[in-house]
Amino acid sequence: MDNNADEVVTSEAQGSADTEGKGKENPQNWQRISPIALIYFVLMFIKNMFGNVIYIAPAILIGSNKVNENPGLWLPILYGFLALIALSALLSFYFFQYRLSNQQIEIRSGVFSKKYINLPFSRIQNVELTEPFYYRPFGYACMQLDTAGSIKQEAKVVAIKKQFAEQLKHQILAAHEQTLATPQQDQSAQQEPAPAPKEVILDRRNLDDLVIHGITNNRMWIFVAGLAPFIDQISSELGRWLLIIGFNVEQYFEFEGKSGWQIATTSLSLVLMIMIPITILSIIGSIIAFHDFKLSKSGDRYIRRSGLFTRNEVTMRLSRLQMIVRQQDWLDVLLGRINLRFEQSNANFSQTQPGQLTNKIVVPSVTRTECQHLIDDAYPQNQLATCQFKRVSRRLLFRNLALCLTPLIVLAAVIMIKQQGNELLPYIVGFALFISLLVVMRYRRWGYCIDDNFIYVRKGCLGIDYYCFPIYKVQQTSYKQSWFLKRKHLCSIQFVLASGAIDIPYLPEKIGLDLVNESLFQVESSKRNWM
Repeated sequence: MDNNADEVVTSEAQGSADTEGKGKENPQNWQRISPIALIYFVLMFIKNMFGNVIYIAPAILIGSNKVNENPGLWLPILYGFLALIALSALLSFYFFQYRLSNQQIEIRSGVFSKKYINLPFSRIQNVELTEPFYYRPFGYACMQLDTAGSIKQEAKVVAIKKQFAEQLKHQILAAHEQTLATPQQDQSAQQEPAPAPKEVILDRRNLDDLVIHGITNNRMWIFVAGLAPFIDQISSELGRWLLIIGFNVEQYFEFEGKSGWQIATTSLSLVLMIMIPITILSIIGSIIAFHDFKLSKSGDRYIRRSGLFTRNEVTMRLSRLQMIVRQQDWLDVLLGRINLRFEQSNANFSQTQPGQLTNKIVVPSVTRTECQHLIDDAYPQNQLATCQFKRVSRRLLFRNLALCLTPLIVLAAVIMIKQQGNELLPYIVGFALFISLLVVMRYRRWGYCIDDNFIYVRKGCLGIDYYCFPIYKVQQTSYKQSWFLKRKHLCSIQFVLASGAIDIPYLPEKIGLDLVNESLFQVESSKRNWM
């Protein structure tokens, strides 16, 4: 990195320190972040605590019963909890320090478990800027830095001035570009910073697109499942609240003396009562996460910006792109919408929050034409739209049918032996037919295709997903044959990439070997870097 760029960061770091009341400090000395980071540490403490609510749920239930018996305990417990949050935030803030020196960033953090990170700018592969809603009025941001291959090399500075963060980001990216420069370049040319490529907008998402995304990608059932330990208390409180406003739930669901169509209408109304508020919450979540969504490209870098309250900016080099996933749930199929994912290394997967994963860029609810345009921009030689997928062996269908239907057949036989009547038998048969339909649809979705540059995999059930990845990105292959598969001359193969593994089951033995050999040959002969 050239000296002029070094002076920019040094000067800005000094200004940041002055703004935060630190006086004239040397930026090469350890510096503290802004006190506004206390809000961040408080929220992270609360998030981590509620993230482990499943493990502490029994203690919460037992403690709540004890407190109900002794109401006077509420106040000391509340004060103790608030004091614990405040102490944790203060200690986390006090022990968090960083410094910039010799084209690298060093970070020290941790209260009881100390953590030290040293990242040279040239090794930083990805820079993500996040502006939480509580930072935006004050002009602060969080900067997350990560390298190609290790969670231990991921770092985050949680409260720095946004202007300083932008300048530091540009310097880091420029340092990384310099490491990729060819040795034949003239030294004087290297010292002159090249002008930043013009940023071109590839896609935007409007409000109606986000509403559709919230409807078709409803994930609120995960939240409902997390409330399972408290379902009895919630249902009793909800029933009591509805009774206050004049709605008797027990009387509403008394089916004795009602006709079949009345029972069906009541059941349908119950489903709507549950689904409507859940869908509304899902739409709100989609708008919050993807508000003002913009996907742009600058040189070989994709930049995604979105967020209503917390503004996220994710930058990804095209060379880091491992795989493109074209995903459609069943409602997406009906509405003709597609969710497109650009996936890169999953090294820092466990460090991120749902919906804000730094190992992928999600473009929600695009049309088929928009989707193909974005895929062609990233992989100009891809043939995803025209390739002819081959199906896997029918023995996969027979195996899955046997695995799913055998327990139901055994259950039906037991009922017929132990009971005189067969009232439950029609319901078991209907359920078995429904399961069989799902198994058949999943089998029909399975498909694979390969050309000179890419491997394509198709799978799904009610929806359908397409996976497209360059062959030279494959890091490992796995060829599997059980005793049964070997007898039938079948195999299952797996391709391992930096973003995850892709399986293709029940292939003809020869085709499986050809796919594995072809992929390994291209990886070895191309000599191209997967990052």
